[in-house]
Amino acid sequence: MNQDLQAVGIDVGGTKTAAVRISASGIVLARETLPTPADDMQATLETMVRAARAVLTPEVRAIGIGAAGLVEVGTGRLTFAPNLAWRNAPLVGYMWDAVGLPTIADNDNNVAAWAEYRLGVGRGRSHLLFVGVGTGIGGGIVMDGKLFRGAHGFAAEIGHIIVEPGGPLCGCGNHGCWEQVASGHAVTRAGREAARQHPQSMIARRCDGDPARVTGPLVTECARAGDPVARGILAQVGRRLGEGIAGLVNVLDPEVVAVGGGAADAGDLLLEPARIAYAASVEASAHRPDVPIVAATLGSETGAIGAAMLALEELT
Repeated sequence: MNQDLQAVGIDVGGTKTAAVRISASGIVLARETLPTPADDMQATLETMVRAARAVLTPEVRAIGIGAAGLVEVGTGRLTFAPNLAWRNAPLVGYMWDAVGLPTIADNDNNVAAWAEYRLGVGRGRSHLLFVGVGTGIGGGIVMDGKLFRGAHGFAAEIGHIIVEPGGPLCGCGNHGCWEQVASGHAVTRAGREAARQHPQSMIARRCDGDPARVTGPLVTECARAGDPVARGILAQVGRRLGEGIAGLVNVLDPEVVAVGGGAADAGDLLLEPARIAYAASVEASAHRPDVPIVAATLGSETGAIGAAMLALEELT
């Protein structure tokens, strides 16, 4: 690849739209972040273009977009977003019309997986599973050094495997999806219940006795401060996370599992219970190579960097 080439990557999330311009080696040269008007699809598309234009230079040869939801392979159209009011959003077509550069779009966790494979914990490996643990759970799969998209581009929607039939209602319309018991949703829900049942807990004190004010980050803060109730919540959610990862490892046999996303900011308070549950749940744990479950390393710009890397590698 020509090392002088540059690309722009955009991560369109529910709260913010982040754009980066990178070199062919993955170095971030410029960045822009704008709030996402998530309840207005047209305004979100316009925000995506504004973020791209803020970092564009003549050296840019391609644009990559990562977005939460089902992104159709070939067309770059986001057909459905389980936690956002976006339907049939023409991501690639809109960007091409606006800036006239070759554009590719993919699921946000797919592009995050590619970033970790190329520049993060997957370097030197050929098989990686990325688990994005935020408000929900998303996934990305690299097999034999290639991003696995499936027949339509909808592969790795791992958060919507039903693990608790009749469980909590999910944004996808089903009940009991994995993301409802092992993500930020689950931490927030358990934290609010704890504020009601344990009025003397740090969680209850931090929300001034109003359970509706409890968030996942608040629970994590309390856990870091040593609150046993909050630590118990992260341990329970971590256990469910590890059980789900075990099932995916049984199917995919990756070399490493990278856990990213906002909820993963809890670090080993979440990941160590996940590792213990994984070891107890994966098939024949004593008779297979170790598959480390590690925190993703590229931080909040993982998705944007991965989108730009994909654009460079597939469009230039």
